[in-house]
Amino acid sequence: MDATELETYYGIWTSNKTQICYVGESGSSWCGNKNKCSTLGLILPIFSEETWPAALRGTLYLIGLLYSFLGVSIVADIFMCAIEKITSKTKKIHFATPKGDSPEVIEVPVWNGTVANLTLMALGSSAPEILLNVIEIIGNNFEAGQLGPGTIVGSAAFNLLAISAVCIIGIPTGETRRIDQIIVFGVTASFSVLAYIWLLVILKWVSPEEVELWEAILTFVFFPILVVIAYCADKQWLHPLFGQKRTTSSDKERQIELGNFTPGETEEMLKDRAYFRNGQFDRDGLVSFIKDVKKNTKLSDEDAAVLAASKIIDSKPHSRMWYRIGAVRNITGGRKTQPSWRMNEKLKENVSGMLAPITEDGKKVYDAINEHPEAPNISYPDEDEDKAIIDFHTSSAAVLENVGTYKVTIIRHGKLDETVRIRVETIDGSAVENEDYQPINEVLTFEPQELEKEVGLTIIDDNQWEPDEEFFVKLTLIPGDDSKNVRLGRTSIMEVTILNDDEPGMLQFEKRGHLVKESVGNARITVIRQNGADGDISVKWKTIDKSAVNGKDYHGGEGMLEFNHGETRRVIEIPIENDMDFEKDENFELEIYEPKGGATIGRINRTAVTITNDDEFNSIMNKMMLMTNLNVDSMRVHNETWGQQLKDAMNVNGGDVENATAGDYVMHFLTFGFKILFALIPPAGMGGGWPCFVVSLGMIGLLTCIVGDLASIFGCLVGLEDSVTAITLVALGTSLPDTFASKAAAVGEKSADNAIGNVTGSNSVNVFLGLGLPWLIAAIYHFAKGSKFVVPSGSLGFSVTIYAVCAIIGLGLLVVRRYVAFFGKAELGGPTGAKWASGVFFVMLWFTYVALSTLQAYGVIGAE
Repeated sequence: MDATELETYYGIWTSNKTQICYVGESGSSWCGNKNKCSTLGLILPIFSEETWPAALRGTLYLIGLLYSFLGVSIVADIFMCAIEKITSKTKKIHFATPKGDSPEVIEVPVWNGTVANLTLMALGSSAPEILLNVIEIIGNNFEAGQLGPGTIVGSAAFNLLAISAVCIIGIPTGETRRIDQIIVFGVTASFSVLAYIWLLVILKWVSPEEVELWEAILTFVFFPILVVIAYCADKQWLHPLFGQKRTTSSDKERQIELGNFTPGETEEMLKDRAYFRNGQFDRDGLVSFIKDVKKNTKLSDEDAAVLAASKIIDSKPHSRMWYRIGAVRNITGGRKTQPSWRMNEKLKENVSGMLAPITEDGKKVYDAINEHPEAPNISYPDEDEDKAIIDFHTSSAAVLENVGTYKVTIIRHGKLDETVRIRVETIDGSAVENEDYQPINEVLTFEPQELEKEVGLTIIDDNQWEPDEEFFVKLTLIPGDDSKNVRLGRTSIMEVTILNDDEPGMLQFEKRGHLVKESVGNARITVIRQNGADGDISVKWKTIDKSAVNGKDYHGGEGMLEFNHGETRRVIEIPIENDMDFEKDENFELEIYEPKGGATIGRINRTAVTITNDDEFNSIMNKMMLMTNLNVDSMRVHNETWGQQLKDAMNVNGGDVENATAGDYVMHFLTFGFKILFALIPPAGMGGGWPCFVVSLGMIGLLTCIVGDLASIFGCLVGLEDSVTAITLVALGTSLPDTFASKAAAVGEKSADNAIGNVTGSNSVNVFLGLGLPWLIAAIYHFAKGSKFVVPSGSLGFSVTIYAVCAIIGLGLLVVRRYVAFFGKAELGGPTGAKWASGVFFVMLWFTYVALSTLQAYGVIGAE
């Protein structure tokens, strides 16, 4: 363009792709070269910005690039929800049971876990990098660029080296995580190195600076080859090649694909799995779980329901995708996939309030349940921590007359850092001091950090028969300064019963009647021994049907109850059948007879047991099932409807505002536009997840195109080579969600498979799909035109070489960690010093890769 072409355009700016010109009314004109950074994007810049200061433009493009990474993360979250929905599809398998009753039904996943990880799930985590390469190739008229391939290699380096370092160090002290599917890991790790060596082969040796059609085809075909070999490894068909014995089993589950079930797990083991099998919600499991939880705890029904929902979620096998979705939502202030453990003072009362997060007590119970599912043992903090609390270890005790001296334990809790004093004294009951026991009245002194003391009670033995007698031991505060830093606990008075040991005793039921609910489990009927406890005795017992029938409503029969010398109380347990059906109250009787050992039968030799229909229990359980279902739904990964999706998008923390942090509010505000826009994508629950898959993939492509423009123009403005921009800014931006996901998987899982086991597979897929697909498209285009598809090997070849060396060293260290005791014989965690040394080494490898690649890009060191 020159002045003669612009004479008719007086007083305006005009431009073409390379020049910008101004023509004045007098006919004078000026033309200059257009800013080269404005010609790099496919979409950007939207309007002319050549006259803006370069510093301002660079700042705006950097902010836009970082902001776009958030958008990519959010739409990738929806994309991965679709994949999670697709890969979580199950089918029902019916097994015949030994007793011939209703068949056992087990839901098994349709997708093999390894195949899912290397196909859809790898595509989910690598979609931005793959699409960036495809878009760059098409946007460059089917010529190779530097940004896409550099991002592939840079992401691979960050994933293997930096993420491994985070996972190794992030394991709690003293814990380790090993890769369970080590053969599959070996296959994917080998391919992850061979993939980059293959790049060097085709770029430097076979056809330097050119990718021929057969090379592009083979690069792409390596992807299904990897999937097939990894599948064979998962099915244990490759075990003999590695000197490992293949696990054989005649169990029915070996005939089908059981997903994450443990190899060799039998049908009976599946039946006996605690509470919820494979994350499946059922009433019986909920009943058992709630009973165990509330047996030794103070949890409300609402907390117990949240706890049950959390247990159901945790009992499901989680993929790496699940952790990545959770990581993105934590970053962007979205709805969490796990319950919040923060204290919620006010549990809501309506149905929507049933979705409240669990309280701090709930967290303690939850941790204890996970550690000891059969017997949670929860200790609660003292209500008043500013004073020492003194009380007896127990509220009552029974001792034989010939015991001599009986030790009473007095415990201290609460504040422990001061010296405190307390008075202990005896008080007569039916037992009289100096006749039946020696009185005490003394002051006990607890030194700092001293937790308990013992006081001896001397019982006076005589040879005269007398009924059982009792007296009391009492704690009292000492008036004055001694009482300012101490208070009495709940058990400040203790009853001591002196049992006559000169007679075998008399046996009878404690009560004439017992009322139990149908849901009680076992009716506990107490038989007491009075007026003597000398010698071993026994008595027979039997149940007598009334309106309740043995074998249908309860499980009774006959038995023998034995009392050892000195024992004064035994319990007969009768299992009660809970059929969950409405029926009238029913009863049966229990009788003791034929005592042996000199004992006699007392007046209450029969007791009636009434089983009440547990309408209250059924009502509560229905409510608990509703609340648990709602809580499971609140922790869902995907949405079933557009309404749910819009609600999650519009509300911070998915609507759980009570537990939203300040960071959640900030990130929700920043990403609100993206959330609303992407909430218009079909929800993952629609059409099996496929509409969401297609639309969200298109959205990722659009955003990736913008990211590519932003990165290229920003690098141009600040003087960064595309290859350097790719291995730093773009690689980090696309890989950070994976970092948080791997860290969560490393801590939350018992193995390292979801933390680092999938990294090598993703790195392989990045090459075979991320480069193989766009190169195949370009190679076909050039083959049709009769031209060559030129791919400069300078920066890319050097970067691949450095990465391959670092990857081999890093993988070698993981192998060493697995077999050397110094590292804990595990890929992740281990002794503190060893894990930090490993983590720092991995980080240094990554910095070495970035530094050397950057120096080569600027010509400081050579490419050869």
